[in-house]
Amino acid sequence: MPSTTRQREKSRRKSTIFMLSALGGLMFATGANAHADAHSVADSALVTPGEIVDCTLENGDTAECARYVVKYLPENLEIGPFCPATTDDKGGIWHWDGDKAGLYRIDGDFLRMLDAQGYTFFNEDGEVYSFDIRTEGPTEANECIQGSVDTDVEMTVLIPTNPVMADEPTSLGTVAKVGIGMDGVPIFADAPSVLDTGHMPALDTCGGHVDPGGWYHWHATSTDMNAIYENENVDAECVNVEQDQTAQFGYAFDGFGMYGPLNFDGSVPDDLDECGGHIGLVEDGGEPVYHYHSGTSFPNLPSCLVGVVAQDNFSTNAAGGIGSVNGPGGGGGPGGPGGAPDFGTIAETLGVDADLLRKAMENAGGRNADLAAVAKELGVSLEALQAALPGPRR
Repeated sequence: MPSTTRQREKSRRKSTIFMLSALGGLMFATGANAHADAHSVADSALVTPGEIVDCTLENGDTAECARYVVKYLPENLEIGPFCPATTDDKGGIWHWDGDKAGLYRIDGDFLRMLDAQGYTFFNEDGEVYSFDIRTEGPTEANECIQGSVDTDVEMTVLIPTNPVMADEPTSLGTVAKVGIGMDGVPIFADAPSVLDTGHMPALDTCGGHVDPGGWYHWHATSTDMNAIYENENVDAECVNVEQDQTAQFGYAFDGFGMYGPLNFDGSVPDDLDECGGHIGLVEDGGEPVYHYHSGTSFPNLPSCLVGVVAQDNFSTNAAGGIGSVNGPGGGGGPGGPGGAPDFGTIAETLGVDADLLRKAMENAGGRNADLAAVAKELGVSLEALQAALPGPRR
């Protein structure tokens, strides 16, 4: 796309967000499922009945939120498969972002393709390296990650009942908090890249997996996964979630509804903003409301949120992982497998300060950092740095 065209498109999107902000309360007319209430989440997922409570938004405003305390997994939701046992088996799915990027079924063909790129996930007998991220760590440079559930875990989620537009959209990075499904399953942005960690936190064929804390969550809009498989020529099928491209999937953490890629009447929305949302009807005879639509390729979740989220909107009693007392505010655990690179361990290996290492990596380009420049800044050899970092065997 020519630069002038990109600039016009960026300007148009900014104008759209400004217009939405200026409309204020006029754009928040209530449709049947437009805004969350105490009964928006399926009873099969709830520990206690949903309720409306006072809350504080991140901009400091007082507000009301729907409060849901949900289980580690809804009673009627089956999950898996995740990691295949051998290269003869079929596991879940993975969105590979290296050479030959795309959505793949985790099977022998895919794993052999990664092996050719320096990421070896199996041994000479074709047995796939894997580990349970809740109870153990990896023993190989590259392993498939799956997690066991903890039936004692519960999570508390706050969703504003009357959404407020933010001054600017909030970008959703890796494993950022996106929202909650109508089924009561939390929704998070992209899982960590193999390029960052060396390990693969496998998703099942409906687009979810188990957090290091022992609870299941979505990394996709599961109600239209089969359409994505058809679009992207992937030999997979989501059989555990009913498929409907017009259905409401859940609520974003800013309170706006999240729907499939099609309008309620089956038409294709053609006026979506940079976050994948627009003002439109969500039911016949209703009032136009702002809502998000999922994408037609993977990952299919919104890339940003236009509204203001509530403070402390996600917490859990899990021993670790996202939202726990011992875990990070976001990410796949306290660092290391499945999350951000474990700078503490890497720094200890190199004999340097962890904060200095993190800053050097960021300054040199993050994921695509110039490792020679990083090594020079840290005063270590390039070979030592490459050996300490996760990634393909060198």
